Amino acid sequence: MKEALFYEKRDDGRVDCKLCPHFCTGIAEGKVGRCRVRRNENGRLHSLIYGELTSINLDPIEKKPLYHFYPGSSILSIGTWGCNLRCQFCQNWQISQEQPATQSVTPEEIARLAGQDGSIGVAYTYNEPSIWFEFVMDCAVRVREAGKKNVLVTNGFINPEPAAGWLPLIDALNIDIKSMDEEFYRTETGGALAPVLASAVQARKQAHVEITNLVIPTLNDTDDHFRRLAKWVAQNLGRDVPLHLSAYFPRYRMKIDGTPVQTLERAERICSEFLDFVYVGNVAGTLGRDTSCRSCGEVLVSRFGYRVAVKNLKGPTCSRCGAPVNIITD
Repeated sequence: MKEALFYEKRDDGRVDCKLCPHFCTGIAEGKVGRCRVRRNENGRLHSLIYGELTSINLDPIEKKPLYHFYPGSSILSIGTWGCNLRCQFCQNWQISQEQPATQSVTPEEIARLAGQDGSIGVAYTYNEPSIWFEFVMDCAVRVREAGKKNVLVTNGFINPEPAAGWLPLIDALNIDIKSMDEEFYRTETGGALAPVLASAVQARKQAHVEITNLVIPTLNDTDDHFRRLAKWVAQNLGRDVPLHLSAYFPRYRMKIDGTPVQTLERAERICSEFLDFVYVGNVAGTLGRDTSCRSCGEVLVSRFGYRVAVKNLKGPTCSRCGAPVNIITD
């Protein structure tokens, strides 16, 4: 175990965690906060997951999903267990809500692996990386020293001070905005919307950001919801920030039927009124797959599954008309 960051001790031996907006207070000796991975040991808060891996793979960057950050590349992807939300529809509940077996690694080992097999760096993903804060920070320092990239796939439920601590080391983030309704966050995730939106704005000032929204029938699939989501992204992050609309499938405790393709088609049409780059994921077909220039219509990146071809790009601009496209390729 490693002593955690962002907590305060109490005179009575209890501790208050300040990592995320839950602000778990009065954690008693031997007890954990809501994420289940930060425990009071002798009046000090310790991380139970420092260096503990449940998952490690070499993934396409598009799987994060990140479509405008080194498209067609691969990235070492690692995760642990636990989460600071309780999403009823969690797609990775076996590691986020359970405690599977782990293997121990050091930041030095991760940094070394990050440079192998064509990987551009490390993605901290699969479960929520913010609860792994201490290990992610130590890895990110070494990965950056090795000249590689750091990527977060996150629910954005983190306080501003910790976020300010790791953002200078982070090159790109995919942030999951699950809904534009506070009630959805309260009932379906056990969290809150406002801190996530604030986190996205904070991240956008320092790193490349893309947004994902898991579209769940009857819960966040109205025209009004899609319109509010796209307008918020355009107004607060920029209309060139990519939005990924992802199909939901029944998982964990949620038994609602999966997302119809027609719903995603409708969502893509609505969101494209406000945003330049809207993508559709978790379904077969050509809808929302390729990246095209919004100015002249030229296809800049074509995708078939995880097979990617980058073309008609000159740096971060369309080679045909010169329009900016917010794509990082080198």
